[in-house]
Amino acid sequence: MGETVAFGRMSTPLGEMLIGVTEDGVVSTGWGDPDRLRARALDSLGLPEADDPARTAPVLTELAAYYAGELKIFGVPLDWRLFTPIQHRVLGTLYERVAYGKAVTYGELAAMSGTGVPARAIGSIMGANPIPVIVPCHRVVAGNGLGGFSGGEGVAGKRRLLTLEGYLQPTLDWDEPIGLT
Repeated sequence: MGETVAFGRMSTPLGEMLIGVTEDGVVSTGWGDPDRLRARALDSLGLPEADDPARTAPVLTELAAYYAGELKIFGVPLDWRLFTPIQHRVLGTLYERVAYGKAVTYGELAAMSGTGVPARAIGSIMGANPIPVIVPCHRVVAGNGLGGFSGGEGVAGKRRLLTLEGYLQPTLDWDEPIGLT
């Protein structure tokens, strides 16, 4: 049999997360309707689905450790094939250069990536990130605030991730654990 995609699911503070893993690595992560996410990934990749818990287990383990505040650097391999060349350059720069607990503005990432993409277009690239959390688009903020976030619960989810990583301090009314729900 040729290449396949194996899927795994987990509960996170931002909702149910579906992950897709090819033989090359993590190809997709996302929140929302798992059937819709699975269908979109399979359609985009043109690959059949495989039932392979051994392939998804390392990713789920690392994500659980991340959400528990125990993992700062992901070690699982990534499959960048759903990224356009410009997305790969911009998001690859983010992945390699913006560490856990840090953030950059859209303009700073535009300059760092050397793509000539204007700062106002960086948000669109972040919003189309096929592997959020592991490729940390939540670490890109506006010059005057958090900016947007298309994953999980929107900007509230971005705030949770940045709080988990220590970039933002918890608010006084923070009443839920940061780790897994």
